[in-house]
Amino acid sequence: MRKTLFIALGCGLLAIGCSDRKAPKDKAPTRVKTEVVTLATGENGQTYVGIVEEREATAVSFTNMGTVKRMLVSEGQTVSRGQLIAEIDDTQARNLLSGAEAQMAQANDALERYKMLHDAGSLPEVTWVEIQSKVAQAKSQLEVARKNLADCRLVAPVSGIIGKKMTGVGETALPSQAVVNILDISTVKVKVAIPEAEISSINSNTSSIIKVEAIGRSFEGGRIEKGVVADALTHTYDLHINVANNGRLLLPGMVASVQFVAAPQQQTGQLSVPVTAVQRKVDGSLFVWTVSNDGAAHRTTVTIGETTGNHVTVSTGISDGDRVVTEGYQKLSEGTKVVF
Repeated sequence: MRKTLFIALGCGLLAIGCSDRKAPKDKAPTRVKTEVVTLATGENGQTYVGIVEEREATAVSFTNMGTVKRMLVSEGQTVSRGQLIAEIDDTQARNLLSGAEAQMAQANDALERYKMLHDAGSLPEVTWVEIQSKVAQAKSQLEVARKNLADCRLVAPVSGIIGKKMTGVGETALPSQAVVNILDISTVKVKVAIPEAEISSINSNTSSIIKVEAIGRSFEGGRIEKGVVADALTHTYDLHINVANNGRLLLPGMVASVQFVAAPQQQTGQLSVPVTAVQRKVDGSLFVWTVSNDGAAHRTTVTIGETTGNHVTVSTGISDGDRVVTEGYQKLSEGTKVVF
């Protein structure tokens, strides 16, 4: 009797334990990032960071040493060719000019007096030649003195805007030491560093769209100047994109975002997916994870074409409007439910 009771209690407890056990839930969907497949328009999906630079910078300096007496321009000011920029103390130059003028007058006076003797035939030819030589020397010294005085005035050799002043009033200006630099920004150049793996897809005529957040404007890029020497550390090549700067809104140092656009004859109209979305099977074939209407992930074999920036064209396997997984595919298997 006791044995039978124990068996009955055991069965009852087992039944209670079984009744408390919950049925296993379905596995939660895997979260991934996806992208809808679209036709490639030739636009490079990669955005590059560029810096606006002046078309040309001209360093302007005195040819003589002297103390800066006047500075007539300020940074950011527009100047025209021939406009006076600065002056140095010209006291010494004026004294030298006065001395040269006196020597010139003395030489001319001597020339007039000796000329009468020469014309009368009473002056040796050697002496006459010496007199003429002294006149020529005095004339040369006078021209040098005049130039030294003129060089005390610094004028703009080109038109542009003053980028930076390196010397102020009261400071000593040295020969060939820049006092100011004049920037030509009628057109500017946007400098962009391009990875070596992508440089071949860009040529001198590749179109580009340049956006500058500082002024909230977009510009169409012009001809591209490609560098031929890569940076030893970053393995990038510098490109300079010429941009028309009507109104001089673009200033050196502004940050720009640059996106390259293929020429019409290079636009294939093929489907395009991110490079990272393409995976390789054990047998070497390529595939992408596509998401069906019921939210399930499926391996879809594809054939790829050319790579442009961070996208690659796909010739077979997928259709316009398909959704492919771009991140999180490492957790997927055939038929896995996903959310995005």
